[in-house]
Amino acid sequence: MDFQDKDLSCKECGTAFCFTASEQAFYAEKGFQNDPSRCPDCRAARKRQNGGRMGGNARPQREMFDATCSACGIETQVPFRPTAGKPVYCRECFQSNR
Repeated sequence: MDFQDKDLSCKECGTAFCFTASEQAFYAEKGFQNDPSRCPDCRAARKRQNGGRMGGNARPQREMFDATCSACGIETQVPFRPTAGKPVYCRECFQSNR
């Protein structure tokens, strides 16, 4: 397929941007059906805002807590606040104890 550069308008900021022939070839190779609707700057800003996930379903970054693994003793981080008297495992020990 022979692609030609296209001038598009960003739906976010209204800036005109070029959708190059090589970008179009990449989109076709990946099976993307639509041309980009945002300029590269707005796409990058949206990606940063969504933590790299698209689709608007971005979850906030999970808070991690420092802990010592009850099985092997290494320092690790877990996605919950450890409770005194309850065991906490690193990823490897948790997987082997499942």
